[in-house]
Amino acid sequence: MAKPSAEPTVPRRQIAALPWRIVDGRLEVCLVTTRETRRWTIPKGWPMRNRTDRDAARLEAEQEAGVTGKPTKAPIGTYDYFKRLVDRFELLRVEVYALKATKTLEDWKEKGEREVRWFTAADAALLVDEPELATLITRFTPEAA
Repeated sequence: MAKPSAEPTVPRRQIAALPWRIVDGRLEVCLVTTRETRRWTIPKGWPMRNRTDRDAARLEAEQEAGVTGKPTKAPIGTYDYFKRLVDRFELLRVEVYALKATKTLEDWKEKGEREVRWFTAADAALLVDEPELATLITRFTPEAA
């Protein structure tokens, strides 16, 4: 029988965008559903070769949510979650870039594969499963972007 490892798990890194906009003086954030479990989350993916992390976050928002804009120069925070794989769960640390939405695209790569909706920050925080992401959304202000 194998002994459990005493080595700490080092999480793999992902990059995400928190798309935001102001409508009628109210902050809204964009959430997307995951393709497999249909949970609400923010657009995210793996770091991309030959792209800065902030540009990768912008591209994830375009591909998954059909939203483009200007990402912050540095992450506004991180959160950890466990990604469900076929035979195990993997710990991931997600670096989140706020993305001021400047345009909603009519067509994008994953259109039809995910649901995309805008929510108040309070509602979005209630819908996401990850407590650290909920806190990040709740604490976000446009002034921080």
